Amino acid sequence: MAAYVELYIDQGANFKNVINLTDDVTNSVISLASYNVRSQMRRSYYSINASANIVCTITDSSNGEITMSLGSANTSNIKAGRYLFDLETVDGNGYVNRVLEGIITVTPQVTR
Repeated sequence: MAAYVELYIDQGANFKNVINLTDDVTNSVISLASYNVRSQMRRSYYSINASANIVCTITDSSNGEITMSLGSANTSNIKAGRYLFDLETVDGNGYVNRVLEGIITVTPQVTR
């Protein structure tokens, strides 16, 4: 089962969130060698189009570290409000595992 988290994005600002994957049972780090990661945010589970494709980079594969990010130009184009998101890992055989899910709240920008 995926871990649940609530994140905040300031509209018009750079967004960055770093996570480290660990095994729930053994509490050991999960190696991400030969994995890819992907993430999207949507207004609802039933939205046809993603509001944003969150850039996910494996920044330290041996320690299970993933960096999620969006540039200010991207966050400027996201309407303020609440969104759903998830983050999935895909191994070399194409096996998909949802490791993180939750809500992203985009707070409105004042300075333009």
